[in-house]
Amino acid sequence: MSITIPDLVTVRARHPEAIAEAAARRTRRPLVGPTGRLMIVAADHPARGALGVGDRRLAMANRADLLERLCVALSRPGVDGVLATADILEDLLLLGVLEERVAMGSLNRGGLAGASFEMDDRFTGHRPEDIERLRFDAGKLLLRIDYDDAGSLRTLGTAAGAVDAMASRRLPLFVEPFLSRREPGGFRNDLGAEAVTRSIAIASGLGGTSAYTWLKLPVTRDPDAMAQVLETSTLPAVLLGGEVGRDQEGAYERWRKALRLPTVQGMVVGRSLLYPAEGDVETAVDTAVGLL
Repeated sequence: MSITIPDLVTVRARHPEAIAEAAARRTRRPLVGPTGRLMIVAADHPARGALGVGDRRLAMANRADLLERLCVALSRPGVDGVLATADILEDLLLLGVLEERVAMGSLNRGGLAGASFEMDDRFTGHRPEDIERLRFDAGKLLLRIDYDDAGSLRTLGTAAGAVDAMASRRLPLFVEPFLSRREPGGFRNDLGAEAVTRSIAIASGLGGTSAYTWLKLPVTRDPDAMAQVLETSTLPAVLLGGEVGRDQEGAYERWRKALRLPTVQGMVVGRSLLYPAEGDVETAVDTAVGLL
């Protein structure tokens, strides 16, 4: 990084307008480049309090280390951009590494894992007007639905409003839907084929138009079911990575099979590339790009 952490702190303390200035002069690019495929590195985890990677509970808490890993990932051929909350995207703007890269703002979620209000997923991150003002290229929201929790109705309503607000600005919005249920110890996303199918159907119908809606989807528990599951919608989709543990090769193989399906346009992957179980960031990113 050409700018150090003390430099970032100094700019933020003395010249906060530098963030808007960097956003205004950033060179943008189309969402989907000439390859027709999309590779986005995700780093919106810290704002959800999700700092752990494997058995390292605070792995993502070191901001200097996280930014260095993101800079390495963004420098690799085939990486199109980054998904993050305002604090991280603004650090990357000041570092100058978002030139000709896709900047995807996370609307984030208020329902923190393990909290008594976990399913109250009102948005706490970027608003559509922020994404437009900062000249970012897309947004992302999480849509968790628990049929036994009345709070999910508020989540559906606010998600539909976000779809409309982004579409009115002609900005793509990546919707990450799950059917979730309460279990001992917290909520769990159902990755069964039927549950993912239903979540796709619900997410695809949100808002007054789906023209700018993309889906961000997990690979189902049975990877062979993905072809039938993805027949549920004609919306373009990207695969989410999630935490893959130590079976990195197994994850690559699941992604490779799903990437052959016609609606799948690419991947949005975070911790498994930024903090790989084996090897370094460069190798993990290059391997994932190779799957495309």
